[in-house]
Amino acid sequence: MARWKHTAVPLLLALSVAAATPALAAERPAAVHHTVRAPVQAADDAGQAEAVTQAGEQSMSSADPPAERRTLLRYARDTWRSFDAMVVPATGLPADYIGGDLAPGTRSGYTSPTNVGGYLWSTVAARDLGVIGAPEADRRVRQTLDTLGRLSFHEPSGMFYNWYDPATGTVLRTWPEDGSVVHPFLSSVDNGWLAAALMVVRSAMPDRAAQAQHLLGRMDFGFFYDPQGRGADFPAGLLRGGFWDEEPPGCSVTGNYRDRGPDVWYTCNHYDILNTEPRIASYVGIALGQIPAKHYYAPYRTFPASCDWSWPEQRPVGFTTSYLGVPVFEGSFTYRGHRFVPTWGGDMFEAMMPAMFVPEERWGPRSWGLNHPAYVQGQIAHGLNDAKYGYWGFSPASDPRGGYAAWGVDAMGMDPTGYPSDLEGTDVDLGYEGCRPAQPAKPFGDGVVTPHASFLALPYAQHAAVDNLQRLERDFDSYGPGGFYDAVAVRSGTVARRYLALDQAMVLGPIGNALSRDDIRGYFSRGEVERAIRPLLARERFSAGRAAGTGR
Repeated sequence: MARWKHTAVPLLLALSVAAATPALAAERPAAVHHTVRAPVQAADDAGQAEAVTQAGEQSMSSADPPAERRTLLRYARDTWRSFDAMVVPATGLPADYIGGDLAPGTRSGYTSPTNVGGYLWSTVAARDLGVIGAPEADRRVRQTLDTLGRLSFHEPSGMFYNWYDPATGTVLRTWPEDGSVVHPFLSSVDNGWLAAALMVVRSAMPDRAAQAQHLLGRMDFGFFYDPQGRGADFPAGLLRGGFWDEEPPGCSVTGNYRDRGPDVWYTCNHYDILNTEPRIASYVGIALGQIPAKHYYAPYRTFPASCDWSWPEQRPVGFTTSYLGVPVFEGSFTYRGHRFVPTWGGDMFEAMMPAMFVPEERWGPRSWGLNHPAYVQGQIAHGLNDAKYGYWGFSPASDPRGGYAAWGVDAMGMDPTGYPSDLEGTDVDLGYEGCRPAQPAKPFGDGVVTPHASFLALPYAQHAAVDNLQRLERDFDSYGPGGFYDAVAVRSGTVARRYLALDQAMVLGPIGNALSRDDIRGYFSRGEVERAIRPLLARERFSAGRAAGTGR
């Protein structure tokens, strides 16, 4: 299969940037701070990560629940301050990022549908946690929805463009940081996160339900759905990465899946693996009746276990079955004694962000119920045992040296070049059994730990996650007026001293779920989402869980 179907970095920010903006907006300047501490003694015992993870799975009686709750509430209060500072008062739109001192002048000159959605669900979480009062939450959400109602959008699909000026609400055609040309783009996954936030608001705030529903009601995710995404003879299709409504430079495919309005220029890529963040757009589109339910089974769990597909990180194991008439290879990877359906880059964001909204592990006990805990255990094992950083949690975030980068556990992703966990870009090649030999292991260097990754792990290893965060706060200058800074290089003590709206939303959302009875999940998933999505997840059995042995 041609590898052009995969984005080089198939996460919402990088895809949107690569497709819609010049010169990789992911290379955003970041203030950097250096603090070198005494090196942390990493765990040499191969069982240490397993023990840490098991602690997170025990009942709350094994820890101090009141102390843990107070810690998480403190993190929520401080994280909310960063959102308060990121939001432009005149529009209610958050900037993409703000500097570590929260000075208004350090706000970025751009925002996205994902950033706006993250602010909306974070506002709901902050209200439910008692960080802000209900009147303030209502005022903030009302203003943001009012502004969204005035923004330019693609009328045939109801979708929002990917980059706006947060101060004026205008669609960006010039990138504010270097003056290069922006070709306005409409992203399936970014609109998916905004739609998810609107679904949260309409359930959580009855007084704002009509406003939220008005915006949601005009969004049609069928506009992204290619029924022949896996070929004319395959029984279910895939989502395109997005489209332009003006002809862009580079690769595009002209078409219109809804035959409504003029043709658009679709991205050449489809989202063709399941365990990535675009599944939120799939969930929304299926729940709204805009995408057929069988689409859920069309993305690959892994690619086939064949030498014709020998370029991914390792050879999968599994079995073939079918659901709703769609053939599925239930493949899995193995790492540190656990089998799991991999993400593209081995990061937490792809794997866990959709589970902030959908209780995947409960609705799919034989699929996500096995996968999510195993995936978190792999992240812990990498940080403590394999790389021996002494800390864990790897996900795309700021680069402590400046800009933005994709961090992950290379061995847990499908990408053959991987998302590295360190500044040195250490690559792991486990080989592809029978097709490609493994390469000698290389030592890991200055590991980059991203705090939001630990918050995403809260449902699966709460005590281990809180312990990891407390040690990061204690051992580094990693915590500021808006909560945890975006990333820490743990061997040099280099800290990316800024706050990103998306990453802060991956802090407040999980805390809201952890301390407010799964509030964000409940608001999103009740009603049509549960009726449409729960049976799909319940039907499936992943090839995941414990594996024989404890090696890679």
